[in-house]
Amino acid sequence: MTSNTQLIVNDLTPQAFSAYGWMLGKPMPDGNGVPLFSNPATDFWQEHVFNTGAGGDAELLWVNYRSPSVEIASLEKHLLTQQAIVPLTGQIIQVVAKSAADGSPDLATLAAFRVPQGQGICMRPGCWHATRVVDGEVTCLMLTRRSTTVDLIQHLTTDARATESAIVEIPLQRLEDLTEVALEAATQ
Repeated sequence: MTSNTQLIVNDLTPQAFSAYGWMLGKPMPDGNGVPLFSNPATDFWQEHVFNTGAGGDAELLWVNYRSPSVEIASLEKHLLTQQAIVPLTGQIIQVVAKSAADGSPDLATLAAFRVPQGQGICMRPGCWHATRVVDGEVTCLMLTRRSTTVDLIQHLTTDARATESAIVEIPLQRLEDLTEVALEAATQ
């Protein structure tokens, strides 16, 4: 089954992404209790306090995304941990959906966001997602839970059942033409 509507790729803003998690890479805040430091040589500030879930160890992954497909036929979610993705070499398109009451993807909340190089997102536990690229390969830094990575690799390479993640098929969804998305991003 294919959706008759095209999934529009939205610009990433803190407000637009708040139902799914947090936008990363916002401008330096003006203080208001946020730990920060600024001098002529450097600025740094607290962007987000990452939560791996009870008993979890944080892990940094280097991820290469290569799928330019406009078709979304499955979604993945992680049950215990937030997951952050920061594109380093180009932009990604992050497709997200909230979980319905039964834990399945709530397709009424399905959305797609253009995540530019140097910004990022951090998804809440239970946020369904898929990642696409506009062109070629995009390397990303990912922050996740170490046991979730191990669990997912075992599931993807053997018949082991995933316990910290879920991957489900959904009725086929189509993103807007990613060539147009790339042209639009280039003019901004």
